Amino acid sequence: MACLNTLKQEIKTLEAVFPKNHERFQIVSASVDELNCKFIGRNGKRYEIHANITETYPSTPPVWFADSEETSVTNAVQILSNTSGRDNHVMNQVGILVRELCRLHSVSEPAELDRLSLGLWGSGLPAPPTPPNDPPDPDEDEEEEDGDDDEDLHLEMEEPDIVSKNKAEEMDLEHLATLKRLRQNQRQDYLKGSVSGSVQATDRLMKELRDIYRSDSFKKGMYSIELVGDSLYEWNVRLMSVDPDSPLHNDLVLLKEKEGKDSILLNMLFKETYPFEPPFVRVVHPIISGGYVLVGGAICMELLTKQGWSSAYTVEAVIMQIAATLVKGKARIQFGTAKVVNQGQYSLARAQQSFKSLVQIHEKNGWFTPPKEDG
Repeated sequence: MACLNTLKQEIKTLEAVFPKNHERFQIVSASVDELNCKFIGRNGKRYEIHANITETYPSTPPVWFADSEETSVTNAVQILSNTSGRDNHVMNQVGILVRELCRLHSVSEPAELDRLSLGLWGSGLPAPPTPPNDPPDPDEDEEEEDGDDDEDLHLEMEEPDIVSKNKAEEMDLEHLATLKRLRQNQRQDYLKGSVSGSVQATDRLMKELRDIYRSDSFKKGMYSIELVGDSLYEWNVRLMSVDPDSPLHNDLVLLKEKEGKDSILLNMLFKETYPFEPPFVRVVHPIISGGYVLVGGAICMELLTKQGWSSAYTVEAVIMQIAATLVKGKARIQFGTAKVVNQGQYSLARAQQSFKSLVQIHEKNGWFTPPKEDG
């Protein structure tokens, strides 16, 4: 709880030092889970920068990412992943970030940085209690491991009057175990030097998965999630619920009678550039006609292209949008063999090829006229 109080104090100080109207660096919004900041460079150019405060904070620093891909910003953000000890604390992180941004953009540092570097934490607030070289507290280690269980850090971070709400949002033990296993796998990969993906993508996908496990749509069985090979970067999504008044719903009922399967299997592949690039999504089973489903199983949706994507979209929102798009496009399951033979088996290579061709067509002609049969 001491760490939580320190974090809250740091956030309050940062908001006071760098308010929304600051000429160089602004704390736009802040909570114990995330920071949204804005850096103002030369000629008033603005850069939005975000930080996710993870469950392992402050043992590990917040995970920072920027909307801009300019090296003058991404290089500054990258430095923050290599800190340790007291520099993991969010207030010191902001100090490091602002100094580096000012250096790379050749602008003067704001005078307020002195308050951070001198440890003047505003209104007599204490500095973080964890010096860089102090040995770890055994109780803190034990507390961190406990945080991997059902009492996760975000639950502890809430005020008493909303704890009851968060308790209602707790996930099943099975899903808690999955998150714990994924974190352990990440640590092992890091120790072996075999880390895949990127820090920002991994952290965002962990957050997405955690939010899905807590969501009402997931708990009600509208869809299910399976990580292929325990990888955060490939998900199998079983879509089990569509509009009950749609022909597709009736087809799913028939599919269960005929094949014992009652879902549409989607495969989602995420790149290390996620969330700044969309996942690649395709239908794996069953064979579908209409519904904007292309040859090979790719899905014709502008949202799934770089042009139509936004890093603000969540995975659950994408899943729900696909379900709605299938119904809107009057998707039907093909039970006969003739259609399957003509269309060919769904495969990743065929889906990627057809999607690439589709994007090229729509980039030239816009997204207002989908292909007659495929979407």
